[in-house]
Amino acid sequence: MYTKYSYHAHIDAGKTTVTERVLYYTGRTYKIGEVHEGTAVMDWMEQERARGITITAAATTCYWQEHRINIIDTPGHVDFTAEVERSLRVLDGGVVVFDAVAGVEAQSEVVWRQANRYHVPRICFINKMDRIGADFNRTLVMIEQRLKTNPLPVQLPLGSEASFRGVIDLVENKAWHFDADPTSEPRLIAIPESEQARCSQFRGMLIEKLAEVDDDIMLAYLNGEDITPAELKLALRRATLANKVVPILCGSALRNKGIRPLLDAVVDYLPSPLDMPPIRATNTKTGAEIARSAKDDTPFSALAFKVVADPFMGRLVYLRVYSGVVRAGVQVLNATRGKKERIGRLLLMHANHREEIAEADTGAIVAAIGLKNTFTGDTLCQGSPPILLETITFPEPVVSIAIEPKTRVDNDRIGESLHKLAEEDPTFKVDYNKETGQTVISGMGELHLEVLVGRLLSEFNVGAKVGKPWVAYKETITVPVKTEGKFARQSGGHGQYGDVWIELEPMERGRGFQFVNALKGGVIPKQYIPAIEAGIKEAMGTGVVAGYPVVDIKVTLYDGSYHEVDSSDIAFKMAGSIALKSGVNKANPVLLEPVMKLEIVTPEEFLGDIIGDINSRRGHIEAIETHSGTNIIRSLVPLAEMFGYTTDLRSLTQGRATHSMRFYNYQVLPPVLAEKIKATERK
Repeated sequence: MYTKYSYHAHIDAGKTTVTERVLYYTGRTYKIGEVHEGTAVMDWMEQERARGITITAAATTCYWQEHRINIIDTPGHVDFTAEVERSLRVLDGGVVVFDAVAGVEAQSEVVWRQANRYHVPRICFINKMDRIGADFNRTLVMIEQRLKTNPLPVQLPLGSEASFRGVIDLVENKAWHFDADPTSEPRLIAIPESEQARCSQFRGMLIEKLAEVDDDIMLAYLNGEDITPAELKLALRRATLANKVVPILCGSALRNKGIRPLLDAVVDYLPSPLDMPPIRATNTKTGAEIARSAKDDTPFSALAFKVVADPFMGRLVYLRVYSGVVRAGVQVLNATRGKKERIGRLLLMHANHREEIAEADTGAIVAAIGLKNTFTGDTLCQGSPPILLETITFPEPVVSIAIEPKTRVDNDRIGESLHKLAEEDPTFKVDYNKETGQTVISGMGELHLEVLVGRLLSEFNVGAKVGKPWVAYKETITVPVKTEGKFARQSGGHGQYGDVWIELEPMERGRGFQFVNALKGGVIPKQYIPAIEAGIKEAMGTGVVAGYPVVDIKVTLYDGSYHEVDSSDIAFKMAGSIALKSGVNKANPVLLEPVMKLEIVTPEEFLGDIIGDINSRRGHIEAIETHSGTNIIRSLVPLAEMFGYTTDLRSLTQGRATHSMRFYNYQVLPPVLAEKIKATERK
């Protein structure tokens, strides 16, 4: 039976360290890899080992208690959020790792919301219980308050900080003592007398909370019956799968404490594919929704969730099999693109190591070789009817830099290399600016682009010069308008004629683009409508204020005219483009800038200086929390003011403060600054 889950957490919470211990205890590896030594199996990329952080989600498979477990270790840095997004889309359960000292940090909230969107059942592991300042109860409260969830401790720590030595199992009502030797088994001990009152209190809370969400436990509780550990486990599993509770465990991965109970909890509480409801899909022929069961004897369907340019194997496409069985060498349909593809070989991945297999069954996560036209988010299937699975959505990049080759040889290779990187990472965009002749690459942050440029130099051996990063601004409108777009050319013989009337309306931030065809009476033939929409979208790509993309608008096509002879797709595409630009100019257009959610953890003595610095960056303080002499500052700050902030904060606080930052939303840029940007673009 499969259990599939991934590790998610804020950077430095210990996800990869936990994974390395899991691989050791399940017999997948014979030596524990360490992140700080650059020997972690899951951090196999050169840049990951050099920086000591996870950059790309690494997949592996192991076995525990006769269960096959697929694991994906995801990055914790906000710049690599796409890796978390696609992992959550294809996995059935998640282990969220928290630092017992820092508690719930900014990126943890982002990951939690992503998991909510995909309805992923979770368990939490409070890590680093042996560190100075570790606080299990405080982290528990933060999980409940900041993540708006229902945490349910199934373990309590035995001791904390330097005295942390084991855990109390509230379900089994017993305690485990961990030795320093990673090869030694946890020792079953009696619950110390000093802990019995606390244990009784928390076990009572566990049963009461379960009774609130589970009818079987409620009945036994009301009848005053003794509830066995087996009954508690079944109830916990039901409540976890229904996303009604989140079991909480604890330990110290670096000291090999708490990993075996965590593995037991993964098997006990997280779902296998058989626990999941039938996958919902769309019949590509009729558009109707259909359900497909997670069984080997149903037609094959899978979602491509990752593309990797492997230097030895070529193009690898990672697949999650949702139904049926697929064999190496067979032909499948890419239902997203309407093309047939042949799966050459199937590989079971263990980070960057590969094991060739003949077939993959329901629930498997494998890599396929030979899929030339399959990309992230595409559906592969066999049988009738062809189906489309829900695709994966990714955030838009917010930072851009110009890049150019160093030599003529590099010039020939840079385009292909950037294309491969863009295939791998949906949040990495490559554009060629015709006006300046520059190639512009865009990503989720400075570190994101720095890593990708580093990969360009080291993996693809392409020499490149890069400019300074700049902000990816957007444009939008503030008032509704109606406008005409007319394209008429006559040059002897057939001419070109297209005439459209559209209404532009502003939409809420983040809504993107909506096109509505409100034509009546056949004033424009139906075959020209797609061309009009294409022309509008093309014009939105360059904007009118300062050349940035137009977003968050609704376009309603309500009138127009055509010519029996001279009208064409090209004419109506041009008419749509003209109408969009004319309308945006009339609709009081404004520039939008990306605003980041900034969280700073600092000693109290630097609080005033940091607040003053945030205010000077046009920032807005949302909240300040104090805990044991440490302050947590939460604020919103424009991205344009945050370049190089790591160095500035280090100087301001003698290197004693840390920060994390994630994209929040787009907001209107102040007029004075907008005028400066317009002037720069005109130059």
